[in-house]
Amino acid sequence: MDGLKLIADSGATKTEWRLVSKGIFKSFFTTGISPYHMNRSQIRDLLLKEFPKPVLKKEIISIHYYGTGCKIKANANIVKKALEDVFASAAVHVTHDLMGAAIATCGNKPGIACILGTGSNSCSFNGKKILLNSPGLGYILGDEGSGAYLGRKVVQHFLYGTFDAPLMKSFKDHFKTDKNEILQKVYKEPFANRYLAGFAMFLSLHRGHFIIENIIEDGLRDFFEQHLGSYPQRFTVPIHFVGSIAFYFKDKIAELCHDFGFKLGVVIKQPMDGLVGYHKK
Repeated sequence: MDGLKLIADSGATKTEWRLVSKGIFKSFFTTGISPYHMNRSQIRDLLLKEFPKPVLKKEIISIHYYGTGCKIKANANIVKKALEDVFASAAVHVTHDLMGAAIATCGNKPGIACILGTGSNSCSFNGKKILLNSPGLGYILGDEGSGAYLGRKVVQHFLYGTFDAPLMKSFKDHFKTDKNEILQKVYKEPFANRYLAGFAMFLSLHRGHFIIENIIEDGLRDFFEQHLGSYPQRFTVPIHFVGSIAFYFKDKIAELCHDFGFKLGVVIKQPMDGLVGYHKK
């Protein structure tokens, strides 16, 4: 396979990699990469540990990496140097995951692209570049509508005892945890955002329960009001969504778009196919 390209879509929880050459595609996954929490050597070590060994031996000519935290130049440089450590002969291009979402959903047309995964983000896109980005404040101060945001609401209901008896029992049976362990992992251990996002799956298990439906709708509505409301063109261009939260709760996304008078665009779980199509061209 000559002329191998490697394309990456990296969130806080996992990274999808796609090896591309002459119509041949191969996907594999690693743990998510966050330059906010990882330095160059830690990222390099993760790649060497989790990449399939045959891939490490291949001659990669270019790497196109779209990742969380990479809008900040210093963070993008950390990831770039780590990739160059592993693939010394490759031309490495690093940009942020929001650009990846915009390219994958909008293509070369204007639109608003939203990420609702472990974290959340959004931007307006004119078909070539990002025009406006509603500020992202991370999982402690922001990330409205994200897995971490919704998971935090689930944990709050459990710890405050505001779930009814069946939900309390289901939570205990499913997660087998308690207040002390939750507080330890949230306040004392790294990657609390990933940990909190893991509780969002509880919402999918109990769709239809009024408490659960309220958590989902309130969390997503917070994203619509706080972020989508800031885009002047929100009523004139389609609004697209990428990420597991958007994908699994797309019925609520559609309802909220209708309520707000927005035109719903595509809702996809991962942007990789769109990114591959873009780089093939």
